[in-house]
Amino acid sequence: MTHTTTEEPRGKASGAVVPVLAFAGIVVAVMQTLLVPVIKDLPQLLHTAPSNATWVLTSTLLSGAVATPIMGRLGDLYGKRRMLIASLAVMVIGALVSAFTSQLLTMIVGRTLQGFAMGAIPLGIGLMRDMLPRERLGSAMALMSSSIGVGGGLALPAAALVAQHTDWHALFYGAAGLGVLAIALTLLVVPESPMRARGSFDLPGALGLSAGLVLFLLPITKGSDWGWASGTTLGLFLAAVVVLVLWGLYELRAGAPLVDLRTTARPAVLFTNLASIMVGVAFYVVSLVLPQLLQLPKATGYGLGQSMVVAGLCVAPLGLTMMFTAPVYARLSARYGPRTTLIIGLLIIAVGYGGGLGLMKAPWETILTSVILGAGIGLAYSSLPALIVGAVPASETGAANGLNTLMRSIGTSVSSAVIGMVLANTAHTVGGLAIPTMHGFRVSFLIATGAVAVGLVMALCLPRTGRAPQQHVQLRASSEEDAVLERAEDVLRGFRGRVLDPAGVPVARAKVTLIDRRGRQAGSAVSADDGAYELAVPGQGAYVLAARAAGYGPLASAATHSGEERTVEVDLALPGEAVSV
Repeated sequence: MTHTTTEEPRGKASGAVVPVLAFAGIVVAVMQTLLVPVIKDLPQLLHTAPSNATWVLTSTLLSGAVATPIMGRLGDLYGKRRMLIASLAVMVIGALVSAFTSQLLTMIVGRTLQGFAMGAIPLGIGLMRDMLPRERLGSAMALMSSSIGVGGGLALPAAALVAQHTDWHALFYGAAGLGVLAIALTLLVVPESPMRARGSFDLPGALGLSAGLVLFLLPITKGSDWGWASGTTLGLFLAAVVVLVLWGLYELRAGAPLVDLRTTARPAVLFTNLASIMVGVAFYVVSLVLPQLLQLPKATGYGLGQSMVVAGLCVAPLGLTMMFTAPVYARLSARYGPRTTLIIGLLIIAVGYGGGLGLMKAPWETILTSVILGAGIGLAYSSLPALIVGAVPASETGAANGLNTLMRSIGTSVSSAVIGMVLANTAHTVGGLAIPTMHGFRVSFLIATGAVAVGLVMALCLPRTGRAPQQHVQLRASSEEDAVLERAEDVLRGFRGRVLDPAGVPVARAKVTLIDRRGRQAGSAVSADDGAYELAVPGQGAYVLAARAAGYGPLASAATHSGEERTVEVDLALPGEAVSV
């Protein structure tokens, strides 16, 4: 795919851009959560069998999984703000369709349309990267990434209250109203991003990915109903493998692929996406277990006997804590980097689930568990977009974050299927009704702990990239370092810094050439084992730093010297990338 890694002039972003984009993410989460309080009543409300009623949830999952990477790529090509508004508009239409019906088929159509809103998360992150200054980017992306959990945690008690006291269709009217408000605020506050990827939309790639995802996610979500060893389930899994392999081969040969698999194979991107699946698994377990535990009658001996609304309020701290961890993440990431912050988040999640095994005897204990898990999941979710943004060109931000959001969705889908199977197989049957057991709840927490352990291994495999988030541009100079240099009284004249690969890893033996405004070589240096280089300059003025190393594409970056030493880190390009100054 042809693209540019130069950073175009940014749009003027007001202080309201971040809360508006975060609100859009919360609206998406509300759309996903609004039916949770009435899941068990759906067969009766829609006059259908329980196996058919589950399609109301499955359809949203499938359409969201398909739409997320596609909308991200369309945003890179044609404008992220435009695609964000389109995603929310389709969600509003779907909510209104669902609000006016009690027929199963029409409800499934409406819920399918609502799933398109999932593209708003990566599009919002892409807009933030394109418009915000670096010092605001870390906390902004953290809030946007966590909005899916924040909205889910806050919407659960609100949806329960509405479902308990009014007609359940009011849930969809509320979601449509929130969607309209998000669209209006986006139109008023959020400017369009100036960044564009070059190339065309990969329609065959989009169709192939859509088919592969549907074939893969469908048996995951319906495997419990069909039987995990049934011919239908196994056949769909086999078909998914065949389709996705063929799709991957096509994408590797495509001139402008929907997903740049070579970029996705970079360690910084690959291990981040694998860790995202595990975080998605861990996040959804608490959402499945605690509400059921809280609402089970005390007569069971372990149920806490709370109402639907109280159960929602006990789980709400999960989302609130995720929201409040955004500024904490920004400080931790600025000092230690997103990789370390992800590891810290995963460790906190492990503590939450480990402690939660013994904290199931009172409502206040579930609140404590929710707070601990919310802090860990908030840090982990906040780290993921920073890791992706630091490893891909700016022109691929939407598609790359769309794929990362898809990985989280796959994690929640796997979590739903596995935990549902565990709770069903460990349930007691009383009067024809299956009642989950405490053993099943604890096994579910152990599964979540195992997923966190796998995610921790993936995080430890990530390359060390230093402090983050950094913009993926040719010249990366820390504002803190610049401030120190400006205060220095005795400094040497010249440029110094490190040569980094696209994943932020220092490159040894790279040649850095200094070119003056007339195109003449003014100096050169070879980077040391830690990627460090030093270049003296003949005088003040504008220069170009050209870097080259074996296995990488050449890169030229503009730099200005004003008489004092400048600390500049130079990024190399991947082979075949088109770059300009």
